[in-house]
Amino acid sequence: MSNQSIQVAVVQASPVIFDLEKTLQKTISLIHQCKSLGAKLILFPESFIPAYPRGLSFGAVVGSRSEEGRQLFQRYSDSSVVVPGKATRLIGDAAKAAGAFVALGVTERDTISGTLYCTLLYFSPEGKLLGKHRKLKPTGTERVIWGEGDGSTLVTYDTGKAKIGGLICWENLMPEARMAMYRKGVEIYLAPTADARESWQGSMKHIAIEGRCFVLSCNQFVQKSDYPDELLPLLSDQPEVMSAGGSVIISPMGEVLAGPVRNTEEIISARLDLSMITRAKMDFDVVGHYARPDVFRLEVKDQPDMVEGWNAGIVE
Repeated sequence: MSNQSIQVAVVQASPVIFDLEKTLQKTISLIHQCKSLGAKLILFPESFIPAYPRGLSFGAVVGSRSEEGRQLFQRYSDSSVVVPGKATRLIGDAAKAAGAFVALGVTERDTISGTLYCTLLYFSPEGKLLGKHRKLKPTGTERVIWGEGDGSTLVTYDTGKAKIGGLICWENLMPEARMAMYRKGVEIYLAPTADARESWQGSMKHIAIEGRCFVLSCNQFVQKSDYPDELLPLLSDQPEVMSAGGSVIISPMGEVLAGPVRNTEEIISARLDLSMITRAKMDFDVVGHYARPDVFRLEVKDQPDMVEGWNAGIVE
């Protein structure tokens, strides 16, 4: 790889919870702020639009669901993102104005089934919606609200300088899912999350070292007071700071380049020296000279083998 670099930005912020229009406007404003930092790749957290619904049970227990929980689910569904649709057009316009690739976590509402998915959207600097990745395995009670994605969205996108791609939250703890991304040549690995624990930092460093790639991890900073007033009675057992953040940027050798930042809304940024990837792979390349395909084999159902370049959509 030639000696190239790219400026990246990771947005740690809270959405306007359950308010699609206001969160869209905040997202667009944050993209403009990243432009002022010179960012050519911008990452937002998991389900930034309309919110990661931390602390809410949706009235679900084993064996029953309450009517109040169903009504809250409808509210969440009504504020979720149709792909493609008005929301993606507005985000695309903002990406074009910023001249940057944008990766944005949303809760997506499928237009045919109505099922909700935890989805990572990708936009080009020309404002094109390049594609999406749906979370393969919602964690714990997330399974009440989100469906499961499939292997067809385990892809990378070529920025012209580096291939970007990623997994969402605890998908990053699934060895096979990580290997599927490594096989697609990911060089800037995106990890939007809702996990603010210190242990998450260890996982991100491990992925950077394992994949010999840059890792951008992005989380929301959320306080109980960010929730609509009428939902606060449902959060009586929650702490005031419900997600401290922990967004971070890590090099292919596991060195922290920016962050982790906690307990505040902040945009962290770094210039990535992409030639570091080649140097890091001198002694370890997880799908190259350090692989043993004669011993191990991974088959990923529906993962594309090869499609056209990023300006037409998905790339290998």
